[in-house]
Amino acid sequence: MAAATSSSSTSLALAGLASGINWTNIINDAAAAASAPITQWKAEETTDNSENTAYQTIGADLTNLQNDVTTLSSPGFFQSTAAASSEPTIATATTQTGTPDGTYTFSVSQLATASAQNGATVAAQPISATDDVSNVDLNSTAFADPITGGTFTVDGHTITVATTDTLQSVFTQINTATGGAVTASYDSATDEITLSSAAPITLGSSADTSNFLQANQLYTNGAAAVNGTYSVSSLNALGGININAMANQSNLGTTISDGGNGQGAFEINGVTINFDASTDSLNDILQAINSSAAGVTATYDGANNRFVLTNNNTGDLGMTLQDVTGNFLAATGLSGGTLQDGANLQYSLDGSKTLTSESNTIDASPQGLTGLSITALATGAASITVSPDTSTIATAITSFVNDYNTVQKYISSQTTMSSSSASGTGGTSSTSSGSGTGTPGLLMGDMDAEGIATDLRQLMDASPLSGIVENLNDIGIISNGTDNTLSTNSLVLNDALSNNLDQVTQLFTDPTSGLAATLGSYLTDALASSGVIASKEQNFTNESAGLATSITNLQSQITSQESEMESQFVAMEDAISSIDIDKQYLTAYFDSPNTTTDAPTAATSTGSG
Repeated sequence: MAAATSSSSTSLALAGLASGINWTNIINDAAAAASAPITQWKAEETTDNSENTAYQTIGADLTNLQNDVTTLSSPGFFQSTAAASSEPTIATATTQTGTPDGTYTFSVSQLATASAQNGATVAAQPISATDDVSNVDLNSTAFADPITGGTFTVDGHTITVATTDTLQSVFTQINTATGGAVTASYDSATDEITLSSAAPITLGSSADTSNFLQANQLYTNGAAAVNGTYSVSSLNALGGININAMANQSNLGTTISDGGNGQGAFEINGVTINFDASTDSLNDILQAINSSAAGVTATYDGANNRFVLTNNNTGDLGMTLQDVTGNFLAATGLSGGTLQDGANLQYSLDGSKTLTSESNTIDASPQGLTGLSITALATGAASITVSPDTSTIATAITSFVNDYNTVQKYISSQTTMSSSSASGTGGTSSTSSGSGTGTPGLLMGDMDAEGIATDLRQLMDASPLSGIVENLNDIGIISNGTDNTLSTNSLVLNDALSNNLDQVTQLFTDPTSGLAATLGSYLTDALASSGVIASKEQNFTNESAGLATSITNLQSQITSQESEMESQFVAMEDAISSIDIDKQYLTAYFDSPNTTTDAPTAATSTGSG
């Protein structure tokens, strides 16, 4: 009898379909049992990473302390000086390390000022070459002040204008609105507008929305009639220079030229400035001057209609100007202007003869005051006092103590037992490593971390010197009596710096036993690539990596075992299913009334014969 076959092994993957055994649970239970070490390994990996982070924090804190020690290891730092002025509105001063202590009288009889090339007054082109202004629009760039549209008032009559109106059309509106009483005209010779009437003229109202009258400098003047006619004329020529227009369209009386090829050039103090009159505005060219190495600042003085070049440096210095290609310097009046001489600083120091400087800041080194720099702000006299900069030194020592405390506090928080505070504040408190209950610190029992704290405390407690200042306690830095941290008594520290600066200097800078030397050596070793910090970090990194590899390998092994077990159970289900089919066929065959002694035909999975 041939064995029966199943139609699909996939359907038999359902656990127990043929066998009645829930082998999925069996596989899952086996996998869970095999995975038990992974939970522990992951916890150990997390701990390693946290301990690694803790040592990175200790390393960063030690680096900050090392920077403080480096500062305090230099004898020159303790020679820092500061300067104070009795008259800070007259003079201020700065010093460098080694500037001699003392009080020095600084007298100023003349401040230094900068030379300036004041360009000749430059006339703008008139708003019209003739008296006919029928082609002059109100939006013309020829006006010194741009005209806005809106309304203005003449003798109580409102005139409405738009920037597209011509000046002549406005004149006509004035005449029409006033019933012919007021006439307006333009004189190209003076570049002015004149309003005339047989009666006094009143201009403007608080309701005006156009600046026509103001832009054309027309104001009620109360002047008497001349030959029976009252008149109001523009106070100044109306044509203006537009520094934001292209240079050859800026309305200068003499049009700026670049030689016709866009490659204009001029020199100031030997430095060449290039320009294109058709693409560069006047302002662009002024800024090009200012950003160049010519050493001057270029401006336009609208009040006096002139361009000005001012030396960036004070002192009685000259200035050289030359047009190379084009006429920029000539057209702007600069080359035809006059040089306003600058002045040199005139001063005396500690009763010396009158000394001269081009700058208002002087270096007193030639007078034997190395590193003393004084800046004159006004004429008069001031006393400059140079003394040790104990404030800066005190700040550095305080920073050193604070950073030391930061290291100690962090190590303590990681190496002791912490417990919830019973004070109701919601905070936590630390107990000693040998008592109390609560959460142990991450590095509790870590001899290296505890060793760092102990080593630092011993180095800080050392008494390397003999005399008035033997140790930190003598300058107001004392133990708080409860842990490894220190506190600073600023009064005692400042007194030591003021009265015993040399001894304080030795306490830190003695090359053999000074605190900076011993601490510096210790910190250099601890922070070296082979030091305790780097070694601990590397160990934790290696342990974490090893655990991660073990976890990955075990997970891969479990996955493989699960697959193998599933395949075996599926095969079992196939075998049991085949047996069941054959059994069903044989039972049906032998139970049939038509059964013969002939051998039965083999059963198939698609049905019985």
